[in-house]
Amino acid sequence: MFDTDVLIVGAGPVGSAAAVEVVRRGVRCRIIDAQSDPPQYAKAVGVQPRTLELFEAMGILREVLDAAVLLRGQIVYINGAEADRMDLALPSEIPFGFLGLPQYETERILRQHLESLGTRVERGVRLVGFTQDEDGVAAVLAGPEGERTVRARYLVGCDGAHSTVRKTLGLTFEGAAFAEQYMLGDVELDWAQPHGYTVRSMHQTNGVTDDVLVCVPLPGHHRYRVSMRVPPELASDNSVGGDRVEHGLGTGPGPALADIQAVLDRLAPSPTTASHLRWSSVFRISHRIVDSYSRGRVFVAGDAAHIHPPTGAQGMNTGIQDAHNLAWKLALAVAELAAPTLLASYDAERRPIGEEVVGRTVRDARDGIGAGESDPERVLLREAQLLIDYRDSPIVTESPRGAPSPLAGSRAPDAIGLTRDGVTSPFRLFTLLAGPDHTLLWYVGDTCDTATLTEIERHVDLLRKLTDGRLDTYLVASPRAAVDPTILPVIRDSDGDFARQYHCAAGAAYVVRPDGYLGCAASPAAPDDLIRHFESTFAPAPENVLGTA
Repeated sequence: MFDTDVLIVGAGPVGSAAAVEVVRRGVRCRIIDAQSDPPQYAKAVGVQPRTLELFEAMGILREVLDAAVLLRGQIVYINGAEADRMDLALPSEIPFGFLGLPQYETERILRQHLESLGTRVERGVRLVGFTQDEDGVAAVLAGPEGERTVRARYLVGCDGAHSTVRKTLGLTFEGAAFAEQYMLGDVELDWAQPHGYTVRSMHQTNGVTDDVLVCVPLPGHHRYRVSMRVPPELASDNSVGGDRVEHGLGTGPGPALADIQAVLDRLAPSPTTASHLRWSSVFRISHRIVDSYSRGRVFVAGDAAHIHPPTGAQGMNTGIQDAHNLAWKLALAVAELAAPTLLASYDAERRPIGEEVVGRTVRDARDGIGAGESDPERVLLREAQLLIDYRDSPIVTESPRGAPSPLAGSRAPDAIGLTRDGVTSPFRLFTLLAGPDHTLLWYVGDTCDTATLTEIERHVDLLRKLTDGRLDTYLVASPRAAVDPTILPVIRDSDGDFARQYHCAAGAAYVVRPDGYLGCAASPAAPDDLIRHFESTFAPAPENVLGTA
């Protein structure tokens, strides 16, 4: 009945990430892109620490780190004088920092990894339209061989600000455009600014910014992605097909090196000459968000769902989190293991995040990141996308016996200094969470005995049946806990960092979802809490399974 399980429209970072995540879970996927060749522009360049955690789970972290440059901080100049300097220093328990990487490199790495999983992007193929019914989606595709209809179980629109999927689905896209236009350039600058620091230089009159230059470091010698306001003679219309969404790159010729140099001559904090222009474009900025991230069997993600100013490098990273959130849920739905409301949780969880990002980046574009806030560490963690939580989600379960920390719905913290038999050196918790399934972490303390282990094993056996075996389980043991004999894999919290990060007591249990968020946090754990949580995610289990409790 179906040509594929999931059809993804758009092979940018969001679409490619979505494809990787469904394919590595055994889902048949086709991914199409209207462009005949991969674009070679440095549009999105900031990769957030939270995105690097996702890339680690995907299996592409090494390639990303090899290709990127570390972003160390930002220096702000006003009217030629240094006004502020911020170092991007995160707490020691955060495993990754901020990176600068051209978008085309991010896409290349994702694309090559997708190909290694056996799926290739179908280029020069565009979506003409689609219809859907209770069972699937019929999509009309146009390519070099003409039009054809493809039948898929689900369709995901990652096709950008001018999304065909969004328009065909009939979603609203409310918002407005900024009056200013900007230009981008990928150049080398022969100045002595500190390596790895973004430079933001503004001219202000009576405290109002009337000219701005932003230079973000890129891999290479003295290489930067520069952005600045565009002169009137280079202004362009970058809406597509009269859709009135004025957002994204222009279709006409980009600014010349001389246009960029003219702004540098006005605003650079020290004299500098731009050279080696690799790419340039004019772009407009809008702020809009859809009224729903899904309708029926069709979903939107990334710029197809939300657009906003590039302040703080939130857009691509937010879109990749959209893809990561949706993919594991689609995989369970394709396997017919999803609870009836699981797919609806995508909109419930991600649209509030999109609304917050759109509102915040609009404020930041006008007032500056963190303007008026008193906690700089919290601002940095938020920009790193490490404070996202789904506590109000219908598929998140909090223990009624108390509120452990971290709370269900929040990002599962990493922990270091873990040991296990057969491994000769300590390792991080995140290395256990890279699999495609849910992970159950059950903590036992120094008073653990044989009866406790037997009871935990019995509950774990039930939960594995409820999840059709899609559950990795680890017994996390305090340094002196007696955990022999047990059939469960044992992770020793040798230096106590797991207990510190999770603030847990003996008997606590944590369910880590495939996207790295805590679906359930119970301290102490009770079987009913865990059963209730998994029943919100997985299809109802047969009565004979529940009868074994």
